[in-house]
Amino acid sequence: MEQCWRWYGPDDPVTLDHVKQAGATGVVSALHNIYDGRAWPLTDILERKRVIEAEGLTWSVVESIPVHNSIKIGSAERLRYVGWYKDTIRALAKAGIATICYNFMPVVDWTRTDLAYRLPTTGYALRFDAIDFAACDLFVLKRRNAEFGYSAARIAEAETRLKELSEEQIDRIERNLIAGLPATERSYNRDSFREALAEYDSIGPKELRDNLAWFLREIIPVAEHEGVRM
Repeated sequence: MEQCWRWYGPDDPVTLDHVKQAGATGVVSALHNIYDGRAWPLTDILERKRVIEAEGLTWSVVESIPVHNSIKIGSAERLRYVGWYKDTIRALAKAGIATICYNFMPVVDWTRTDLAYRLPTTGYALRFDAIDFAACDLFVLKRRNAEFGYSAARIAEAETRLKELSEEQIDRIERNLIAGLPATERSYNRDSFREALAEYDSIGPKELRDNLAWFLREIIPVAEHEGVRM
């Protein structure tokens, strides 16, 4: 087993020197500056690998190659974007990076309600609170038809939680959910996030799963041919 550390590139406030001090030997990283579905140029991949290896570390895992929304919703543009995804797999294989992560959830790759939750040990951790999430989804973002995705009990809990939260706390939860991480990926404001979510209005869980299956049928043969684990 290899100890690895997630590193968000040159703009990450956590430096590679910090990674070494933590005892990791491997780095989990990506080209977060290319987050619009375009193929990653081999030259850019090799440069990122050079930077990591110059510190005595190994770029062990790619997390992640973003899956464009056109693939997730199954629009006509998905063929172009899945083609670029395959090109990125091939380029990473040429660079000797053989483990790639991907995510397939609407709009964002992952989400948390708290990016700096204080633990009893005085350390900090990421945290997801389902009631905070529901309160933001239902009453702050006001996502269309959101109420159909929650039980009556959870909606009641969310209403109560919203009353308990200050404006500052509500703003922080919203930023954590939609704004992305420091040094990475694209970020949203409330209006642009609503627009992105609206693209999913016409599909449900079955359609999303079908689009995931289509995506995997497209990329897995390429990954297997290149000796890459997804």
